[in-house]
Amino acid sequence: MKLRCLCLWIVVGALTFIIPPAAGAAAGNKSLIAAGQNRTIVIQKDGSLWACGDNDSGALGLGDTITRDILTRVGTANNWTAIAHHTHALALRADGTLWAWGGDNSHGQYGLGNTTPLHIPTQVGGNTDWVAVSVGTFHSLALKNNGTLWAWGDNSSGQLGAGVGDQYSPMQVGSDTHWVAVVAGGQHSLGLKDDGSLWAWGNNSNGQLGLGEVGSKNSPTKVGDGWVAIASGELYSLGLQADGSLYAWGYNNYGQLGVGGTADRNIPTLVGTGWVAVSGGFWPDYHSLGLKADGSLWAWGYNGEGQLGLGVGDTANRSIPTHVGSEVNWGAVAAGGSHSLGLKADGSLWAWGQGGNELGLGDPGPNRFVPTKVPRFNAPKVAVIPLN
Repeated sequence: MKLRCLCLWIVVGALTFIIPPAAGAAAGNKSLIAAGQNRTIVIQKDGSLWACGDNDSGALGLGDTITRDILTRVGTANNWTAIAHHTHALALRADGTLWAWGGDNSHGQYGLGNTTPLHIPTQVGGNTDWVAVSVGTFHSLALKNNGTLWAWGDNSSGQLGAGVGDQYSPMQVGSDTHWVAVVAGGQHSLGLKDDGSLWAWGNNSNGQLGLGEVGSKNSPTKVGDGWVAIASGELYSLGLQADGSLYAWGYNNYGQLGVGGTADRNIPTLVGTGWVAVSGGFWPDYHSLGLKADGSLWAWGYNGEGQLGLGVGDTANRSIPTHVGSEVNWGAVAAGGSHSLGLKADGSLWAWGQGGNELGLGDPGPNRFVPTKVPRFNAPKVAVIPLN
């Protein structure tokens, strides 16, 4: 089966969709924006890396622990191509090298063979064939250009896909060479193969593996067929099928699944049709963002900090997708913990939600209840092209 891919050149960063290519090739997720728990990391048009927000663990990669309230350049390299970020960060360069930094590295989630924390991007091994990355709370996932899947870091719930303990260096998951996409949730993992089959493993306390049951799995377990893209929040999962149908499953305390109500779902449950991209958020305030084929932006889940972007003073949670504004020029989205990021078709960056340094607006507050343009950012133009 040949996969029909979502034709987005830019996809979202951490805990979000990775878009697979045609069958037989591993995917490179060209993620230019990543919304971490209390920070933002982005890649500019010229390939430079920039960051802002909380920096107490050196997560901004600037070599110190000083918080920044505006986007600040990380290093001098101009060949960054993808960024994934949660409590730690992984990034790819155009030469296929993999880099890691931030967080405490207590589970070896950098992949450097140790648990030493780092405050600047540091190369992971000497390989130059990495094409996609994703990070969970304390574990990391990546694909190589030969379609193999690799994992390292925390394995307390089997999220590395093997019945072993924590791994401090990249470990190949099985011997399959047909992986085209992978995403890491808080303590669970999802992967797509080139035949459209969806696989899940790790923590399943809230049905986030989509297997119709609870109970962790320590190896990839098949969920079903016909999938073209996947996303993951802290304790929940989202997926797209070829006809643009969006499904969600797992933890749903704030309505972040978008299926109405707040009951958990342990099987993929239909959200709606006409979708081309989605992003799942994580602790403490679970919310989701999505794009439809017409370029419109939608949001649902927790809204206590205004991270749904639905209007000044609006802090009501939503359990179904709700239209954000009236514009139809959105090209990519990223849901963080209490804030949100979006790229418009002209390459401009917008932020909203909790009024902290992570918004990159030059001040620590107040909350922003509608998308607000972030200065000092210039990305390539973004095109949203429907599945069919």
